[in-house]
Amino acid sequence: MEPVTAYIGIGSNVGDRLAWLQQAVDHLSRMPDTSVTGVSRVYMTEPFGDPDQERYFNAVVEVRTSLDPTDLRALCKAIEHDLGRPDQYRRWSPRTIDLDILICGDRCIDSDLLVIPHAEMHRRKFVLVPLLDIANPLHPRLRRTIAELLKSCEDHSVPVRLVERLSFLNKKRNNRSYMTYYRQPSGRHKKNGLP
Repeated sequence: MEPVTAYIGIGSNVGDRLAWLQQAVDHLSRMPDTSVTGVSRVYMTEPFGDPDQERYFNAVVEVRTSLDPTDLRALCKAIEHDLGRPDQYRRWSPRTIDLDILICGDRCIDSDLLVIPHAEMHRRKFVLVPLLDIANPLHPRLRRTIAELLKSCEDHSVPVRLVERLSFLNKKRNNRSYMTYYRQPSGRHKKNGLP
C-alpha cells in the first residue's frame, strides 16, 4: 500500500496516565512500515459514557504508514494488550490505554471489524481539539475539515490542555522530538519538530 497519513487517538484514565500515553507513542514509533510524524498536546477531559471514574488524558498521534488499515488496527490492539488492557472489557470502562484509528488517508471502511473514519470522532471534542493541534484534515466521509466539525460539535465538554508534553522518536534524525505549535497570520496551525 502507498504510504498515507493516519491519525490515532490515544487516551488513558488509570494510574500514571501521562506515562501510559508516552508508552503508546513509543510503541507506535516502533511499528513496521510506520513513522510517527507528530503528536498533539495532552488534554485532560471528563470521562465519556460513565462519569463515575477518573478523568482522561487524551492526545492524537500522526503517523505516516504503508500498513493496510486492518494491519494497523491489529497492531494498535497489540499495543493496548502489551500495555495492560484486557482483551474483553465493558464499554466506557476505565483503561490504562485506548488507541483508536481516527482517519487513515482518504479511506472509508465500514466492516464488522473496523470503521474508518472513526464513527464518533466528529461528536467528541477530546478527539477534535488535539487533532486540530497537528493538522486540519478533511473528514473523508463527511467532507468537512476538522475545524468545521469542531465548530458544529455539540459536545459541551471543555478539554483542558496540560503543560506536560509527549515526545516521539524522529527516525530521520534518530532522536526524540517534541512538537511546538504557533498560529500563522492565516489562522492555520503550523508545526515544527524540535529536538
